[in-house]
Amino acid sequence: MTIMHLIIPEHYDPKLSVKETEAAIRYIRETFQDEFGKQLGLQRMSAPMMVDKATGLNDNLNGVETPVSFTMKDMPGEQMEIVHSLAKWKRMALYRYGFGMHEGLYTNMNAIRKDEDLDNFHSIYVDQWDWEKVIAKEERTEATLRDTVRQIFKVIKHMEDEVWYKYPQAVHHLPKDIHFHTTQELEDRWPDLTPKEREDAICKEDGAVFLMQIGGLLKSGKRHDGRAPDYDDWQLNGDILFWYEPLGCSLEISSMGIRVDEDAMRRQLKAAGAEDRAELPFHKLLLAGKLPYTIGGGIGQSRLCMLLLGKAHVGEVQASVWPQAMIDQCEAANIHLL
Repeated sequence: MTIMHLIIPEHYDPKLSVKETEAAIRYIRETFQDEFGKQLGLQRMSAPMMVDKATGLNDNLNGVETPVSFTMKDMPGEQMEIVHSLAKWKRMALYRYGFGMHEGLYTNMNAIRKDEDLDNFHSIYVDQWDWEKVIAKEERTEATLRDTVRQIFKVIKHMEDEVWYKYPQAVHHLPKDIHFHTTQELEDRWPDLTPKEREDAICKEDGAVFLMQIGGLLKSGKRHDGRAPDYDDWQLNGDILFWYEPLGCSLEISSMGIRVDEDAMRRQLKAAGAEDRAELPFHKLLLAGKLPYTIGGGIGQSRLCMLLLGKAHVGEVQASVWPQAMIDQCEAANIHLL
C-alpha cells in the first residue's frame, strides 16, 4: 500500500526499541567511519554547513533545486547558502590544504534539501560521509572506479558482520558480491520501464549493483537521472544500490565518481547549458588545471543505518521534519519516526 509516496510494509516489526535503535545508530556511525577511513586512506576533516554563493562551491544537484539561503550582518550584500552537498568543496579543500597523491579526506556532511520529495528514503535533512581522494590523471579510468567501489562494498559488508554480532535479531543481511552495469545496458534491456523501475529490476536480480554512467543522454535521448555538470565525470560515475527486501525496491547508499577534468568540465557545462559557471572561482581554478584530479562521493549515514537494521523509514534513524499525515500513517503501522 502506497500513501503520500509512502510504502507501508505489512506486519512491520522494528525489532529494536527507539532507545535501542539510537544506540545502534551511534555504533554504526562511529564504527563505519573509522573502518572506511582506514580502508581508503582518508583523514577526518571539518566541513562547513554553509558556503558563500559567489564561490560556486555549492552542489547544484539537478539544477532545479534551490538551496536555503540567508544574509549575514557582518557580510552585507553577500548571500550564504546551506549546502546541498560538499562535492566541490572537498576538491577545493584538498587543494588548499596541500593533500598529496593518493591522500584524501572524509567529513560528516549535514545538508538541507528543502525541495526533496519525502518518502521512505528521502528527507529534507541529508547526513552523509562526504569523501574525496587525490588520484593521478592516468588513474581516471573505469578500473579505478570499480576498485574503489569494491573497497567501499567490503567495508559495508564488514559492518554487516559487526552489527550482526551486537544486534543479531535486527540485522538485515546483504548479498555477498556487487555487480556492475551501465545505465545504457539497463535502457537496452528494459526500454519500456522508467529509470527507477530499471534500478529495481536489476537490483532484485543481482542484490547489489553499481550503476555506472549517470548524467549524460542515453540512446533514447533521455537521461537516466540528473547530475550536476561540474563535479562527476558522467562517463566515470555511478550509484551503489541494494535490493531492499523490507520495502520491495532498490535503495541507493552512495553516489560517487571520478571527478571532471578540464575537458569533461567544458563538455558537460555546454551540455547542461551552464557555461556561465566557468566564470566562478572554483571553475576557473579547475579549468586552469590547478586543482588535483580526484575521486569522491557521499555515503548516506542514515540510509546505511536503515539498510543494516532493516528499517522501513529513514525517519526511524534520523530526526527530521515530516508531514503530520505521514507521521500518523507510520505510527499506525508501528513505524516510529524520531
